[in-house]
Amino acid sequence: MGKNKPFIVGAFLIITLVFMVLLTIRIENKTVDVSGDAPNPETASDEIDFKPEVVDPIAPAFTGVDLKALPNENWFANGGSVYNQRYSTLNEINTSNVANLKGKWVTHLGSGLEFKYSGESSPIVYNGVMYVNTGAHEVSALDVKTGDVLWTYKPDLPPLETVCCGWTSRGVGIGDGLVYVGLLDARLVALDQKTGEIVWETRVEDWKKGYTITSAPLYYNGKVYTGLAGGEYGIRGRLTAFDAKTGKELWRFYTIPGPGEIGHDSWPSDNDSWKRGGAPVWQTPAVDPELGILYFSTGNAAPDLDGSIRNGDNLFAASIVAIDAETGAYKWHFQEVHHDIWDLDAPNPVVLFDVTIDGKERKALGQAGKTGWVYFLDRTNGEPLIGINETPVPQDERQATSPTQPIPVGDSFVPQIVTKEDVEKDLPKYGGTYGKIFDPFWDEALLLKPSAFGGANWPPSAYNPETELFYVLGTDMYMNFTKSEEEYEEGEMYIGSIIAPVNEAPVRGTITALDVKTNKIVWQQVWDSMAYSGVLTTKGGLVFVGHNDGRLIAFDAKTGNQVWEFQTDAGVNAPPVTYEVNGVQYISVLVAGNSLAGSEHGDSLWTFALDGDIASGEVAAGDDTNSDEVSGQELVANVDEGLKIYEGNCLACHGKGGEDGHNGPNLKLSNITSDEQKVIERVKKGGTTMPAFEKILTEDQINNVAAYITEVIAKDK
Repeated sequence: MGKNKPFIVGAFLIITLVFMVLLTIRIENKTVDVSGDAPNPETASDEIDFKPEVVDPIAPAFTGVDLKALPNENWFANGGSVYNQRYSTLNEINTSNVANLKGKWVTHLGSGLEFKYSGESSPIVYNGVMYVNTGAHEVSALDVKTGDVLWTYKPDLPPLETVCCGWTSRGVGIGDGLVYVGLLDARLVALDQKTGEIVWETRVEDWKKGYTITSAPLYYNGKVYTGLAGGEYGIRGRLTAFDAKTGKELWRFYTIPGPGEIGHDSWPSDNDSWKRGGAPVWQTPAVDPELGILYFSTGNAAPDLDGSIRNGDNLFAASIVAIDAETGAYKWHFQEVHHDIWDLDAPNPVVLFDVTIDGKERKALGQAGKTGWVYFLDRTNGEPLIGINETPVPQDERQATSPTQPIPVGDSFVPQIVTKEDVEKDLPKYGGTYGKIFDPFWDEALLLKPSAFGGANWPPSAYNPETELFYVLGTDMYMNFTKSEEEYEEGEMYIGSIIAPVNEAPVRGTITALDVKTNKIVWQQVWDSMAYSGVLTTKGGLVFVGHNDGRLIAFDAKTGNQVWEFQTDAGVNAPPVTYEVNGVQYISVLVAGNSLAGSEHGDSLWTFALDGDIASGEVAAGDDTNSDEVSGQELVANVDEGLKIYEGNCLACHGKGGEDGHNGPNLKLSNITSDEQKVIERVKKGGTTMPAFEKILTEDQINNVAAYITEVIAKDK
């Protein structure tokens, strides 16, 4: 035995060495990222119990090739890829079997339930983990197979008073082992992807001046890009790039050019209106890695509807802008509305795609405007892909209107004129004036379509390369426009006019498929409520859209025929996403409702699969916890408490002090606000565009907010 000991020891060492080599190879094979990049050892996951078959869940420093790839297993950018197409090559779920699609799991995030919040976030999914945030800007990481919450980040937000259109966030970004989120108080925050702990945060701007962030940040090539919202507060819009690892600002591109910059001559030379000219960036940009160009669209000029003090085209408001992705240098722009006085801006994300037209492959983009047109351009130079004609339009020198407007060849996806027949059918009691798109207005109310709500608003569009169709959601509603005097005051609403929906007028939504080679409608669905969720389309021949009433609906991508629907527990007002785990395709969507859509609120993250076992309508919205009536007790209204209820539930639509809101009438002009019983009844039962609050607010809260409206707002006329 003694003579054989060295041999045995040596053999043992050799076997151990071989075992270690094989183990190392196995570990490396399990941790190689699907993009081909080596994992970052500093961020390798060792704290979360992931399934053995799931590869490294920590996102690497994605390359341009990675981020351009069409989504399949992962959905690793807000729009699926940096092309923003919201198209997936997955086809396990398709037109032949989508009828079998059921709920797989539902997770309640416990955030964003108050009515001021809107659930608009598009989840990010990377290697078995989902990242999503609520209207309260709380970010959660979830196991996609079970729905278990792995961690949650809860930001400390101030009591913001400078939010235009409700509290919302449209998603997060990932890269370099971090999760990036823009907060409503204009901070950009990077979280550790494993733990949700803050790694860095940067103050992008001062929220007290009206700046906010509602869009999902974009990670690309070691940078994080974010825009700033707040055009209704007289901001100077910009898109800013930050170092993804440190949060250090690298450069900024102002969407309102200053002296000496391209486009500054489109603003008056005799005043400084450009300094508060608006042009916010509401959505996540798109990138073409081959061209090295970043694309985004911009919001309204400020003040929104008073053009009298800002002569000129007012660049780069209501425009598509292309800049160098590395340096921020200007490349080109296309303005959709010159000297916009109707709030017909461009908050919908830019979508990139390649298409063959007349035998020639073209690098194209599409952007759906509030005008009701999709603008198809060559993304190499900004020239129209199909045809867009500068066309003379009606004039009013008091508004300094532009003599022409760009009119695309093809079809609009919502009506752009109010006719006598429309008034007789929809508004028999209306006795005012009405007109069509680009008709100017002054001190007499003018009824127009599209409204300042759109056309296409923020809900993202999609492009399917299989069908070569562009899918866009639209809102068809009436709106009154009236010019009013308004002085700029930092941190206060700066609209310069009165815009208001018409009480009891119908609101309709459109889901439209447009041929990108002709800009002609191939099919369209029309709803009796706004279409307000965003679109997902797949190689399985499907288009998924959410409905205000809580349904997730699937259409045949070629024909527009409805092929599936599922009843959830709140308004579906966020874009669905799809991904694959272990060969199984899933579809997920945030179901949380929306303030401006007036839909029922919730806090659910729904996930669907063909082997799901939750039937449509099976999960209830929950018990009614709002009823606190005490029998025999008289409820005494409290105006101060009513203000708090108003700010949390009414301000997003009706605005501060009852005016200058979005999607809600001016309460100071209402003929019922002086009658407390009528106000209580309206709050309880709702109206055409207003939700019923009798199941949302308690009797005490309804009395309080009615007291605030009748005793404060109505008396401040």
